Amino acid sequence: MSKDQAIGGAILVVCVVVALLYIVTLFFPQWLGILGLATTADALKNYQFWVVAVPVFIAFVAIMLIGAWIGWTMATTPPPKPIEEITTEMEEKKEEIPAEQPAAPASEAPAPEKKKKN
Repeated sequence: MSKDQAIGGAILVVCVVVALLYIVTLFFPQWLGILGLATTADALKNYQFWVVAVPVFIAFVAIMLIGAWIGWTMATTPPPKPIEEITTEMEEKKEEIPAEQPAAPASEAPAPEKKKKN
């Protein structure tokens, strides 16, 4: 197993465990009472609130950061050249290149030199 495969397997296991803990805490918060983290119904509802609020907050901030990055990129990137300017440059380059002379027929081409063995 390569290093990348081991890292991928570890990421897979961590994601599955976190997802299972999230689902269990959201829909069956009573298990927190077994651990001694929440003993009253109000405490269980409080945990359920934070289980929803934290991922929503993280997702919201991530989306806003991506939007800010896109805005920054658009604001700092120079505009492209107009298509007319590009076509005129291409036409000017074609005019600068002299017309190529036609290739000589194969029968008139000089024969390649053979190397002599010593």
